Amino acid sequence: MPTKTLQISTADGQADAFVAFPSQGEPHPGVLMYADGFGIRPVLREMARELAGHGYYVLVPNLFYRHGPAPVIGLPEHIGEEVRPELMAQLMPLIEAHTAERVLSDADAYLKFLTAQPEVAAGPVAVTGYCIGGLLAVRTAAAHPGQVAAVAAFHGPVGADGPDAFADLTAKVHFGHAESDLTPEALGKLNRALDAAGVGYTSEIYPGTVHGFTMSDTDAFDPAGLQRHWDRLLPLLDRTLANN
Repeated sequence: MPTKTLQISTADGQADAFVAFPSQGEPHPGVLMYADGFGIRPVLREMARELAGHGYYVLVPNLFYRHGPAPVIGLPEHIGEEVRPELMAQLMPLIEAHTAERVLSDADAYLKFLTAQPEVAAGPVAVTGYCIGGLLAVRTAAAHPGQVAAVAAFHGPVGADGPDAFADLTAKVHFGHAESDLTPEALGKLNRALDAAGVGYTSEIYPGTVHGFTMSDTDAFDPAGLQRHWDRLLPLLDRTLANN
């Protein structure tokens, strides 16, 4: 499985990124994968390689490249609850500085780079994201309705921009919510907003999960939740991208 660490030119400099893609065959559909707030690290590389193994070129940019290369903050091998508050205190200023304007500017650069790669097939791409990356995925898909055919977000604050944020979504959508993040009532409100926007979607609470359930290097990790994530993500990509 070929992998690379490379640089992407953006309006504000150079973003480091990780890519994984199949070793053989014709060009493959592109997927832009937004990490959670902890950023590019072994578990994200593993997930990118897993997805690439199903026939996709996967690009994982360093969201906070303006503050340095990944990892932007020092991370332990396992992110336990005892260290999480200290890590989040370091991350929150970076997250707050990553304004919607910066998100969209970066998204333009990431998609331009992704679709220009010789290993990436012509045609639409998909965007997926975890935690804060889920919100970035939604913003990216809404800003590129003719280019992004699928968007998936897991334990992400996808409704943070309000119901009007879904108005420009033409991509097929899957939202996988942590049980600790969203009540059934809040899920109903979110899904009604998606209905009102005319979005084709699935949006569900993954039973027994807490925020961060896809990340195997955290205390939140739930193996069943991670498998459910693959069981939802892979068919979505297969339906929406010309994966030959």
